[in-house]
Amino acid sequence: MSGHSKWATTKHKKAVIDAKRGKLFAKLIKNIEVAARMGGADPDGNPTLYDAIQKAKKSSVPNKNIDSAVKRGAGLEAGGADYETIMYEGYGPNGVAVLIECLTDNRNRAASEVRVAMTRNGGSMADPGSVSYLFNRKGVVIVPKGELTEDDVLGAVLDAGAEEVNDLGENFEVLSEPTDLVAVRTALQEAGIDYESAEANFVPTMQVELDEEGAKKIFKLIDALEDSDDVQNVFANFDVSDEIMEKVDA
Repeated sequence: MSGHSKWATTKHKKAVIDAKRGKLFAKLIKNIEVAARMGGADPDGNPTLYDAIQKAKKSSVPNKNIDSAVKRGAGLEAGGADYETIMYEGYGPNGVAVLIECLTDNRNRAASEVRVAMTRNGGSMADPGSVSYLFNRKGVVIVPKGELTEDDVLGAVLDAGAEEVNDLGENFEVLSEPTDLVAVRTALQEAGIDYESAEANFVPTMQVELDEEGAKKIFKLIDALEDSDDVQNVFANFDVSDEIMEKVDA
């Protein structure tokens, strides 16, 4: 029986990962479509599109899907949807501030799905502006560590406008003003340093420390939100220590 249980568990885990990957692919493709619509189909002249394509490639999105998304976005191929960006604000369990970035072609559906996910998972919606002041918009580049030291990364990006380099364990995080994002990413490329993603994100100015129980609740809420096809990104101002992370993973 144990063999069967093990197989069932592994299969379930794999199914979850595959389902997530399907959702992830859809979100990355939507990103590309919107970037191409806003700034044209040429990645060299459209840094947002360039970064959206790079992120999709890193996540193994097939090239043909990427090309189609660029063409749809730029109006060179039929079938593009008219997506708009909407931000929702709220509080999760333990008073964690949550910013939810949606990219949707149906405002009512997005609002309803976000509200349901929040209320079912111990969260509550908040008025516009009541949570967003706890975050700053920053250029964020994630760099896999490999053999790199913090000094290697800092040396490459300092003159390009990077503000700080943070050690995230397996990766470094390089923060800058959003306007310096392209310069920072280009400086890494010129230094021969590979990066995982480069995008403008919301970074919290203060964080709420969570225990194991709190961490489980906020992860459950974020999962529920990200399960919506309309939700593109979820930003939250919580901090979880490595020890607690290990317990949650276990």
